[in-house]
Amino acid sequence: MKIRQFDKKDIASVISLWKQCGLTRPWNNSQQDITRKLKVQPELFVVGEVDGQVMASAMAGYDGHRGSVYYLAVSPDYQESGYGRKIMAWIEQTLLEMGCPKLNIVVRSSNKNVLRFYDALDYVTDDVISLGKRIIPDQ
Repeated sequence: MKIRQFDKKDIASVISLWKQCGLTRPWNNSQQDITRKLKVQPELFVVGEVDGQVMASAMAGYDGHRGSVYYLAVSPDYQESGYGRKIMAWIEQTLLEMGCPKLNIVVRSSNKNVLRFYDALDYVTDDVISLGKRIIPDQ
């Protein structure tokens, strides 16, 4: 898998990938999420390619205190092949080079497969509650 920065020509492929992986929700506008990310640390929005086809993605960020990862996706056709580990290793190394001391990841509690994936990468459940408030509606 080749990891490279997201390019606008990847929009349709990435949104399709997110849908295949069950990451989209009716209340989030995927196109708008991409547009927003391209305005802030676009170098931390990456895709993975095999044979020239986008089959993985991840959005990362670092605010000077903590890093984060969203939209980590690997096509179901390529899952269980080490590609998720590879893209996470790239993210961890890149954030480490930026001086990031800790990486936080938000996972839906119902997504048991993804929780097992992160457990295998030595991520632990923090004793916190994730709170959210939409201040710009997507719809």
